[in-house]
Amino acid sequence: MKFITIAQLVVALGLTVSILMQNRGSGLSSAFGGDFGGYYTKRGVEKFLFYVSIFLGVCFIGLAIATIVVANS
Repeated sequence: MKFITIAQLVVALGLTVSILMQNRGSGLSSAFGGDFGGYYTKRGVEKFLFYVSIFLGVCFIGLAIATIVVANS
């Protein structure tokens, strides 16, 4: 149980960092219509961070389910 909790904490921190590092539409200008609104393709590091965020999100949900299963058994 303790291992799952620590793993979930590490995954949560990694997920937070990977989301915050994605800088598309950053700043207050996007909140007030400053985004160009065109078609945009992710490339390089941004694409890598996108897939890492998805992977970590799935891991986080899996660990949350594992925590519930272990706690109820």
